[in-house]
Amino acid sequence: MAHLLILFFATYSAAFMATVPPGLLNMNAAKVSVKKGKLNGIVFSLGVSSTIMIQAFIAVWISKFLHNNPEVSEWLLKIAVLVFTGLAIYFFVAAIRNKQEEVRLVKVSKKNSFFKGMGLATLNLLTIPYYSGLNVMWNTTGWIKFQIWDILTFVLAAGCGTFTVLYMYTVYFNKLEARTQGFSKNSNYILSILMAVLLIITLVRIFK
Repeated sequence: MAHLLILFFATYSAAFMATVPPGLLNMNAAKVSVKKGKLNGIVFSLGVSSTIMIQAFIAVWISKFLHNNPEVSEWLLKIAVLVFTGLAIYFFVAAIRNKQEEVRLVKVSKKNSFFKGMGLATLNLLTIPYYSGLNVMWNTTGWIKFQIWDILTFVLAAGCGTFTVLYMYTVYFNKLEARTQGFSKNSNYILSILMAVLLIITLVRIFK
């Protein structure tokens, strides 16, 4: 039971930090709340979080397959090194430049806000590799054992961490809007460090 609590809070924190920087999902959730009401923004956020949970589930099984087939994972780990290196550099440079990207907004009606949230979340192609990388790290530390309760805990934590941030953007956007520049800079530093940690763990697995 203890390792499930550690797994939940570690995954929750990783999902939270990955969703914090102003981007396509959280800014759209905020704008939906402003234009269509907070309830509609929350429904939109639930749609996003549902898709994140599905993607996290897929990531677990990809990691399990790679864990059970080291001959396949060997060259994929080398690709992961390039991915984590690129992401670490990207977030670090973005933090230094205090870069704030222009976010594309979508029109969302109250009737289909949940499915709009789900659809928009599928555009984030880095979600599955990100959670696969987390699985590699958690498996190395012994926090996840690819058993049913471990998988459910990981998936639930990913969804809850994502929803918490989206809820904050939905409810407190007016207060956060004036601080997004510094907010983005600090979170980008943290994400850069996280990617560097994943990179180190991946290198350890390659040369172990």
